[in-house]
Amino acid sequence: MSTMDEGYGPTWDSDDEYDNFIRKMNPPRIVIDNESSAEATIVRVDSANEYGILLEVIQVMIDLNLVISKAYITSDGGWFMDVFNVTDKEGKKIKDEATLTQIEDYIRKSLGADSRYIPSRRRSVDVAAAADHNVIELTGTDRPGLLSEVSAVLASLKCNVVSAEIWTHNARAAAVMRVTDEDTRLAVTDTERLERIREKLSYLLRGGNLSRGAAMAVSSGTATTHTERRLHQMMLDDCDYEQLQQLAPGQSQRPNVTVRNWNDKDYSVVTIRCKDRPKLLFDTVCTLTDLQYVVFHANIDAKDNQAYQEFYVRHVNGSPMNTETERLRVIQCLEAAIERRVSEGVKLELCTNDKVGLLSEVTRIFRENSLTVTRAEVTTRGRMAVNTFYVRGSTGEDVDQKAIDSIRQAIGHSLQVKGQPEPQEAQKKESPTWFLFANLFRPRSLYSFGFMR
Repeated sequence: MSTMDEGYGPTWDSDDEYDNFIRKMNPPRIVIDNESSAEATIVRVDSANEYGILLEVIQVMIDLNLVISKAYITSDGGWFMDVFNVTDKEGKKIKDEATLTQIEDYIRKSLGADSRYIPSRRRSVDVAAAADHNVIELTGTDRPGLLSEVSAVLASLKCNVVSAEIWTHNARAAAVMRVTDEDTRLAVTDTERLERIREKLSYLLRGGNLSRGAAMAVSSGTATTHTERRLHQMMLDDCDYEQLQQLAPGQSQRPNVTVRNWNDKDYSVVTIRCKDRPKLLFDTVCTLTDLQYVVFHANIDAKDNQAYQEFYVRHVNGSPMNTETERLRVIQCLEAAIERRVSEGVKLELCTNDKVGLLSEVTRIFRENSLTVTRAEVTTRGRMAVNTFYVRGSTGEDVDQKAIDSIRQAIGHSLQVKGQPEPQEAQKKESPTWFLFANLFRPRSLYSFGFMR
């Protein structure tokens, strides 16, 4: 609460109060321009500047399924002025009036006085209770069949997975899972039961690697950090960037990340050249923010499936990167951030009526057919489970048609494999309830594995 100091104006009880006052005095200005460019919708954002605000705007855009093809960013001084060229997933301008209104409203609410961006770095693993679900966070050593084992443990403890996101990179795994009690479909609140969940999952994740086992904790409260941001934080804390794997046959070159200092302006200039993909800008800005670097200027461009990103940054203490060790760590962390989300393997899409233990059942079938999930997107929409799995052989090999046919037979529902010949017998069978589609993805960098809400 502010008070009035005689002769000196208002004083503030906290930095949050002062920041909210500044936001109210300088509300964000969002302009959406559909006339200046024939190829993209232009979104201009002007706002009072603060640490992390760039990530906040980008996060809103990716949550609205927008693709950022170009961006010009400047935030010297106390003002933030950015221009984004965005399209839908098909590369077309945004013409739907409802979507255009959503973009403006969501950015305004995200940057307004009632919204406070907090660059949270909560503990690496957590079990937190919300009103209608528990959030389980865990990290551990990756291995074939890990998802199946975790799902089976949760099912045995009468926990139903309603959504989950799991990534693997460089032999490490991180997960954010939302679960409910099997009977009540609400959050588990009994402390002894939460402790049993923690103990069993920690034991499972440790496996045979005692030097780098799972870290796990139980806490109260609601997880508020953006799920994908949280996964980046967890893997960063787990140091998944320290040892890079060898490129497998057929994989492309790793991202080209360089750091140089512009001494006249006291900036470090971070340049990234790599294959373009969805959410790439979010991943790189997220990592720079979590490493406590402030982006003052940036130039972003994506063309012909190639991405170019150039950031002018300083540490939050105001200094550029002064040591080779610091520069090398930033390069490694950005490479890891780019590679974590890359999908490889056969893509299987499943849509069916949701039921308790569904995830455990499906992943068990994968494991029994010597397949491992390298990434997945799992969500529940009303009474329907809509899931996407990326699978490979347990030793990293391509999935053959025999394994696909075996999965189809075990699940008992239709399966289509795009890019691979369909056996005629399989083409004749249809299912009224489940739909699985498979699409062969060629690996291009380190595999990643995740569940997305």
